[in-house]
Amino acid sequence: MNLVTRLPFSPSARLPPIPRTSAHKFKITSSQVRIPVEPECPARAACGRRELVILTALAAAPARAEEEEAEVEEETVKSADTTITDRVFLDIAMCPTAFRQDRSSAASEDEERTAPVCAEAESLGRIVIGLYGKQVPRTVANFRAMCTEEAGATYEGSLIHKVMPGQYMVAGKQGRKEKGEVPPPPNLERNLETVESGAFRLRHAKPGTVSLCLSENDDEDEYRLSPDYRNVEFLITTGPAPCPQLDNKNIVFGTVLEGMDVVTAIAAVPTYRPAERIRQFNDFAEFLGDERAQNARNLWNRPIKSLLISSCGELKVAKPSLAPNLP
Repeated sequence: MNLVTRLPFSPSARLPPIPRTSAHKFKITSSQVRIPVEPECPARAACGRRELVILTALAAAPARAEEEEAEVEEETVKSADTTITDRVFLDIAMCPTAFRQDRSSAASEDEERTAPVCAEAESLGRIVIGLYGKQVPRTVANFRAMCTEEAGATYEGSLIHKVMPGQYMVAGKQGRKEKGEVPPPPNLERNLETVESGAFRLRHAKPGTVSLCLSENDDEDEYRLSPDYRNVEFLITTGPAPCPQLDNKNIVFGTVLEGMDVVTAIAAVPTYRPAERIRQFNDFAEFLGDERAQNARNLWNRPIKSLLISSCGELKVAKPSLAPNLP
């Protein structure tokens, strides 16, 4: 017979006081099981303040690092010289079709080269660009030479061959003139600013920012691998949002001073966008090393209607001025 009879626990029953030790104190649960509880801090208020200070410091560390990085970036942008030393213009026109329909197979090569890309182009207006000649003098000099034909080639007659909706448009792809591309310029100096860190200070922070395409360049290897290759492809941000993915990868060298309505009209032109299944097939073909995959990608985001640089040139600046807003 058991000498000790275990009685069920009753909330109203009084239990004898439990002695407290210096190391632990105990709680009584409904099943009469004594569970040790960690001792309280001798100075509870002091411990709480110390923990709070540590947690606050840990939480504030990433924010403080981001603030310091933003301050350094802001100082870097402020140190850039955005004085407008040159002004150039691009007259934009639209063709009703993507390719010229009046070309005949019997036309001579000279006739193909001199014939206009679009005989019935509709004018969209003029874009005036201010150039930062003190910040990136070689990039500006090459772009100005392409607008004035001093480079031995010109943007006139070439197409805006890519429009990324809500982001930017791209023009100046090198190739055959009869296809609306820019012939390789023979009279341009090599641009060493493409490897200088100071040339990448400015950001693509607003619509109308003009930059030299490096990461977004889609010239074919036939031209890019030539020892005489000079990159003249450029982009203009169309907005409405900034394009931080372009920062530190492309050289900002100017800003649109007039004609943002024309830039907006260009951005509104529908582009070719393949279906998701076609994109997947293209990715698989690229994985297999099929060169046709890249050729197909070159047609993506191309305007359905041809956008043409019908004319370009330089506007004389009487006195250099600062850009209205930093890009």
